[in-house]
Amino acid sequence: MNQACRSNLALLMVLAGGLAQAQQTAPATVTPNPADEGIPVTDPLVTGKCGACHKQDDKGNLSRISYARSAPEGWEEAIKRMVRLNGLTLTPVEAKAILKYLSSNHGLAPEEAKAVFYMAEHRIIDEPVLNETARGTCTVCHAIGKGLIWRRTKDDWKLLTNMHVAFFAQADQAFRTGCGASANCQRPAQAQPGAGRAAAPTLPIYTTIDWLAKDYGLHSPEWASWQPRMRAPKLAGRWLISAHVIGKGDFTGEMTISPGVADDEFTTRVKLVSLIDGKSVERSGTGLVYAGYSWRGRSKGTAVAANAAPGDLSREMREAIWFSPDQTSGEGRLFWGEYQEFGVDLKLRRITADPLVTSLSRTSLKAGTVTQRIRLIGANFPVDATAADIDFGPGITVKTLVSKSATELVADVDVAASATPGKRDAAFRRAILQGALAVYDHIDYLKIAPDATIARLGSEVHPKGYQQFEAIGYHRGPDGKPNTADDVMLGVVDASWSLEEYMAVYGDDDKEFVGSLSATGFFTPSLDGPNPARKASKNNYGDVWVVATAKTEKDAAGSPLLAKSYLVVTVPSYVRWDQPEVEK
Repeated sequence: MNQACRSNLALLMVLAGGLAQAQQTAPATVTPNPADEGIPVTDPLVTGKCGACHKQDDKGNLSRISYARSAPEGWEEAIKRMVRLNGLTLTPVEAKAILKYLSSNHGLAPEEAKAVFYMAEHRIIDEPVLNETARGTCTVCHAIGKGLIWRRTKDDWKLLTNMHVAFFAQADQAFRTGCGASANCQRPAQAQPGAGRAAAPTLPIYTTIDWLAKDYGLHSPEWASWQPRMRAPKLAGRWLISAHVIGKGDFTGEMTISPGVADDEFTTRVKLVSLIDGKSVERSGTGLVYAGYSWRGRSKGTAVAANAAPGDLSREMREAIWFSPDQTSGEGRLFWGEYQEFGVDLKLRRITADPLVTSLSRTSLKAGTVTQRIRLIGANFPVDATAADIDFGPGITVKTLVSKSATELVADVDVAASATPGKRDAAFRRAILQGALAVYDHIDYLKIAPDATIARLGSEVHPKGYQQFEAIGYHRGPDGKPNTADDVMLGVVDASWSLEEYMAVYGDDDKEFVGSLSATGFFTPSLDGPNPARKASKNNYGDVWVVATAKTEKDAAGSPLLAKSYLVVTVPSYVRWDQPEVEK
């Protein structure tokens, strides 16, 4: 038996006792379930490198590996753990090949991946937690998405909880109580004594496992449908881009994808053009596609300034893009920064021989206005295009086609005072961009994006985590009531910015120490470490309101519209956990 397997055997002995007391109510035997049939491993490199410790049965299933599926980030983290803890030795070429195989043949279907793609995109979001028990057993330590990028059999979900107990002491408390280290939560109720001894309590972790096994099991209709459809990605060609960068506005552009050395690898050239000031940036990079649809890549500007500002679009960026199964569109995020706090949200449309509309120069028009200029950006607009070919729906009249080219149409439009407020499609002949333009009679309120977020203090030793904010105008929607589900987003509103104290304790003074907010809504955190100017030399952490005040839009009483966003300024990540970087 080699050293790696001895280590695994010792670990399994620890795991076997990890939840010994917690699993008093677990069944002594497990009835085989046809739905938990494993996924055979057929790749010789995977069986050769992993089979020394993961036993293979007569069906080709490797223990643990055949009973789980995951996104590339999940499999990469697992491979790293095997190298660090269990003595697995791999060359970079071998690691890449194993990651490709597992991420495609033991991966996620497009529909499964899309629901948790924010993990691959490294978005800072208010994450939805779909199960209240899982909130207590899982999210006290990490994002729920870290678990939901996996699909496992029920037995394998149980083994995963055992591993957590063996590795992380706080996990045992969270699994037993459903609230981690918090003292202010309700512990599981003790069952009433039976005829013999007192029954053990039902632990929250069992409820979580049942939910995971039911909704995130190994087999699913989506995966069963995707397996026979999976094919090599045919992405080479020209793609139109519509993009948004918070604080910088909307962009349009084009990506040229060229074949790489393998049928799932590509090189890229990108040009992005601002719809606000017309400035452009050119980028080049590489990408790799897993499971036929899931792009991971890196790119950088062709001229990167040595002292580029944190939000500079020429910086090197990582890329996560979800391509549609029919390979005609894509959406994702390009991101950078020490905490991946900066990003480009983009949508891609493949250029074919037909006319295509991908962007508009403005996102909203006010009812009762005349001669409003608007640009339609796309591809293959014909030379015989006329104003009559453009349609924004009832109440909007396209008066004149000011100019035209193969990639852009410029038109002047009138908007009737009676035009119905709401989202409109932008159409050029049979080419339609759905929900591209909003008509409104009044901006009813503002929201700040993001509406709640974090920033991190920093120093020369620990990097700062910045935040960019922008104010968005909204219309009350068809029901006439603001802040309801049918409200219409109108676009970015010009605003002035300030910080306001978030009163949490007596004598709160966080606003004076957490950092500064620029005139464009860019927050720069203060230095990390004790501050002698602060009471008790506290660190500069704290929480504040970020306030946006509209420069022109007013409410019914004549006061400027304003909005608030909750900002927590916290300490750096002193301990950096494994940060998967799935790439070529």
